Amino acid sequence: MNKFSMKLLSRLGNEGFARSCVSAFCVELEPSVEQINDIKTAVSEAVTNCIVHAYNGQNDKFIDIIVSLDNGSVEIIIEDSGCGIEDVEKAKQPFYTTKPEQERSGMGFTLMQTFMDSVEVFSQKGKGTKVVMKKNVKKD
Repeated sequence: MNKFSMKLLSRLGNEGFARSCVSAFCVELEPSVEQINDIKTAVSEAVTNCIVHAYNGQNDKFIDIIVSLDNGSVEIIIEDSGCGIEDVEKAKQPFYTTKPEQERSGMGFTLMQTFMDSVEVFSQKGKGTKVVMKKNVKKD
């Protein structure tokens, strides 16, 4: 088992840093290029949600990321203390966004679910959101 955590400011651009750090940490599991790209995309979507939706673009808030590697799989937890999601099931719908005035294609939960083996979303209005994603990267 191996594990790391980091805390990032909610600044646009930090999603790229988070994506790179998480994917670099996962190299220990010897994932395929496709698996690494899946992980990068899912992390990017989750962190972007924190910045754009949870914190409404405020760049002085924090995003917590915890990554655990165990027995050929990765678990990624991305958590904010932002506005929370009133209706998680609605937010998971393709193209749903809290920012319809911006040209956004949704909150990315559909992408996260496509690229990861499991995605759980826990949220409380006014308290924040936690996304737990898992992917098995064992070689066949």
